[in-house]
Amino acid sequence: MDPARALRDIAFQLERAAEPTYRVKAFRIAAAVVDGLSQEELESRVRSGTLQGLKGIGKATAGVIEDAWLGRVPAYAAKVAEADLPDGGELRAALRGDCHTHSDWSDGGSPIQEMAEAARDLGHEWIVLTDHSPRLTVANGLSAERLRKQMDEVARVNAELAPFRLLHGIEVDILDDGALDQREDLLERLDFVVASVHSKLRMPSRELTPRLLAAVANPHVRVLGHCTGRLVRGPRARPPSTFDAEKVFTACRDHGVAVEINSRPERLDPPMPLLRMAVELGCEFAIDSDAHAPGQLDWQVYGCARAEKVGLTADRVINTRPAEELV
Repeated sequence: MDPARALRDIAFQLERAAEPTYRVKAFRIAAAVVDGLSQEELESRVRSGTLQGLKGIGKATAGVIEDAWLGRVPAYAAKVAEADLPDGGELRAALRGDCHTHSDWSDGGSPIQEMAEAARDLGHEWIVLTDHSPRLTVANGLSAERLRKQMDEVARVNAELAPFRLLHGIEVDILDDGALDQREDLLERLDFVVASVHSKLRMPSRELTPRLLAAVANPHVRVLGHCTGRLVRGPRARPPSTFDAEKVFTACRDHGVAVEINSRPERLDPPMPLLRMAVELGCEFAIDSDAHAPGQLDWQVYGCARAEKVGLTADRVINTRPAEELV
């Protein structure tokens, strides 16, 4: 058993179960350390018991490395609680990709290639990389220069992982007037744009509604992300924003913009009454993980379970289509 793979498998399960970030980080850091060792040095340290002498490897991660190197199932794996996720039903089986994911280029925890490989291993044909735009400085949003550099990295990953496809997108902030937080010429070069509100979420409906309508009318926008911005649990829990949902969802339908069913357990956005309204109005949807780590890619099942409750069928979910139809 490959020790780095064993460490990443444990990290994946911890992420899937929404365990604290510091626990996950320990295993991913240790995996990166193992990647940098020659087989000779790794074997020597396992046999001499000196793995913990390496920066980034502690008692728990050293135990996983030793077990894996010696061909044993890591004892630590038994301590990782299996996340009790819904199975996602027929909709999950129909999904070919994920339209909303993040890497360590913004506020995600893993490199682009690691996110892409995890998505491929889950059975996806493609995912969209949608790191944040520049105004969201708390999330290390991408400046125009960094976004251009990221284009080169996306091309490299695509060359290595083909036929799996990594679409290059962005989660662009919707500014106060409904404009998008990135240069027009760069948005034209991207494969995909998710537009989301991240600021002034308590803006009155009379102001937030035209803000959302302006963003939805922008020809670059393909998905309206987590439309109410609510957080249903955790220390940062907050109520949904208020806006004229009928107007906004009608505009989404008329402009060919998919309404996101955000699957993050702390979001589950939009709330069920709004989700039913969007279905009844004839909108299309994107069932997205909004993953910030590889294990979170599996959270799409939450969105699928909610979609099935309102009778949403696969033909109205853009994730069920091949990548060529999305760009």
